[in-house]
Amino acid sequence: MSGPQYMGPEARDPRLRRPQAALYPQAAPLGPSAPRGPVGPVGPVGPVGPVAPARTGPTTVRRRRRDDIAKYALTALGALGLAGLLRLISATADEGASFTAAVLLALIPLLVVLLTVWWIDRWEPEPPSVLLTAFLWGAGVATVVSLVVNTTASIAVANATGLSDSGEIVSTVVSAPIIEETTKGLGVLIIFLLRRSRFNGAVDGIVYAAVVAAGFAFAENILYFVRYSDEIVRTFIMRAIASPFAHVIFTACTGLAIGVGARMRSRSAWAWTTPIGLAGAIALHAFWNGVLASAPALYFVVVIPFSLACVALVIWLRWRERMTMRKRLADYARAGWLDPAEVDIITTGSGRSAARHWAKARGPQAVEAMRDLLRAASSLAALRQQALDGHAEADHAAQERELLETVRRSKRVLVGW
Repeated sequence: MSGPQYMGPEARDPRLRRPQAALYPQAAPLGPSAPRGPVGPVGPVGPVGPVAPARTGPTTVRRRRRDDIAKYALTALGALGLAGLLRLISATADEGASFTAAVLLALIPLLVVLLTVWWIDRWEPEPPSVLLTAFLWGAGVATVVSLVVNTTASIAVANATGLSDSGEIVSTVVSAPIIEETTKGLGVLIIFLLRRSRFNGAVDGIVYAAVVAAGFAFAENILYFVRYSDEIVRTFIMRAIASPFAHVIFTACTGLAIGVGARMRSRSAWAWTTPIGLAGAIALHAFWNGVLASAPALYFVVVIPFSLACVALVIWLRWRERMTMRKRLADYARAGWLDPAEVDIITTGSGRSAARHWAKARGPQAVEAMRDLLRAASSLAALRQQALDGHAEADHAAQERELLETVRRSKRVLVGW
C-alpha cells in the first residue's frame, strides 16, 4: 500500500516504533530494521505516516449486509431446530429429571471440545457470532435432518426386507455417515462461502468443522443419554469419555479440505477439494460405526494412534500458521509500522502473555489497547497473506488502512499518548 512520504509521530517519538524493553519488558529486539522496499507481488507496504480514512465501496457494503443477513438467518434456523429437537426429546423422556441429567452430561464433552477449539484458534480467533452460527447449524440443522433421513431409511429397509436389524445396520453404516457428514460439511462450506475473504486456510476450516461437529454431538448425546437412560454409565463412557472427538475428527476432514482449497490461487479450488474431504469424513464415520462396533479391540490398535496423528497434524498446522503470521508482519516491520521486537511479541505465546501482563499492570485502557493491537496485527498478517495467495478483495486497501490505523492508535495509548 502506498502512502504519504513524510514521517508521522512515530519518527518524533522512537518509543512508538521501538518499544523493546521500555514498552514490553520481556521482549528482545530481533535485530535492526531492514531497509524499506517491495515485499512481494502485491506491492510494497507503505511507509509510516498518516493513514487516510478507509473508504468502503457500495458493492462491499451490500455484500457484507447480504452476508450478515444470511448469517442471522442460519443462526435463527439452527436455534429453532435445536429448540424443536430438545422439546421432542424431553417429551419422550421418562421423567424431567432424566432429560435435565442428559443435558448436563452432554455439556461435559462439549466443554472439552470447545476448550480445544479455543486453543487451536487463539492466534487469530474467529468471530464468536460466526462460531455460534456454526454450533447451531450442527446442533439444530444437521442433527434434525440426519435424524429424519436416518429414521426414514431404517424404516424403509426394514419394511423391504422384513428384518428390523437390517434397517438398523443400513442406517448406522450407510445412511448415517453419508447424511450426517454431508449436512455437517454443508454448514462449514456455507460459512466459507459467506466469509471467503476472511477464511484463512486449514486451521480456520478445522475450527469451523470442529464447532459444527461439537453442536451435532451435543444434540446427539442428549438424545442417546435419554434413550439409553437405563444404561447411562456405559453410554456416557462410550460417547463422552472414549469418543468425545469422534464427530470432530470426521468433519475436520471436510473442513481441512475446504481450508486447503481456500489457500490455493484458483478461487474455485474448493469445488474439488471439498468432495475429497467429504469422502474421507464419510469413510472414517462408516469405519467407526461399522468395523469398530463389531471389533471394539481395534479402538486401541487404530483409533488411539490415529487420534494422536490428528493431534500432531493440528499442532503442525498451528505452527505453520504462526510462521506465516511472522513472515507477513515482517513485511510491515520493514516498512516501519512495527518494530522487529513487536513481531516477536505478537507471534510467540510467551511474548503475548508478557505483553498482556504488562498491559494489565497499567490499567484497563492499556489492556484494551494491547488487545486491539494483537488483533489488528493478526488480521493484518492474514489480510496480506490472502493478497499474496491471489485472493485480495476489492476493499483490500481499505481494510489494510483501517487495521494500520488501529495499530498506530493502540501503540500511542501504550506509550502514554
